[in-house]
Amino acid sequence: MFVSLPSRRKPSLRWATPALLGLLWLAFLWAAMQPDRALLLQEWGALSGGLTSLPAWLADLQDGSVLRLFTALFLHADWAHLLGNLVFLLIFGMPAERTMGPWRFLILFLLGGAVANLAAVLTIGAPDRVVIGASGAVSAVIGAYLALFPTAKLGVVLPLGLFLEFVKAPASLLIGIWALLQVVFAYTGPAFGAVAWSAHIAGFLFGVVFALFVRAAIARRLRKRQGY
Repeated sequence: MFVSLPSRRKPSLRWATPALLGLLWLAFLWAAMQPDRALLLQEWGALSGGLTSLPAWLADLQDGSVLRLFTALFLHADWAHLLGNLVFLLIFGMPAERTMGPWRFLILFLLGGAVANLAAVLTIGAPDRVVIGASGAVSAVIGAYLALFPTAKLGVVLPLGLFLEFVKAPASLLIGIWALLQVVFAYTGPAFGAVAWSAHIAGFLFGVVFALFVRAAIARRLRKRQGY
């Protein structure tokens, strides 16, 4: 568990999360202005059915197609898809970056998103299905947040009759419910829409493992920043 230590030093600048928010937004606007947006998504999104054997892996590494696992993170189907990811990235990304530092946070987002997309392309049964969106990367950020702040609380707005009540609930409970829903939805078939639930699960697990793996380095960074 990490605790905040008092210090007179100014907090370090958190630039990675704002930069990612801006890049995701700009990438969406750029894609929307392209004459053949569907073709763009096909060319830059991650495709299912292509990484199922060693020869396929070697071929994709040679021609650079494996980079689709990363470029797909910056493509979104519509405004709702984009805004949902932006909101969750803002909520969980800022505190995670403050603790991890911007460079580790960028690695978490990019590598976690690529792993999540890989899980999606391997688990989708039909070939040549396009996987896009930063949901897997955001799920990695959520997983890292849970590992870094297991006792944190999140604000929730609950409708109580004619009024809205703001309450604080344990982050572990809310994130746990969210993670459980991802598993349930992954096995309930296509009735819930074309969502790569497996990418959410893989990204979340990657984020937890990543945060636990680098926690010693994070603790040293916090002690150094606080002057201990």
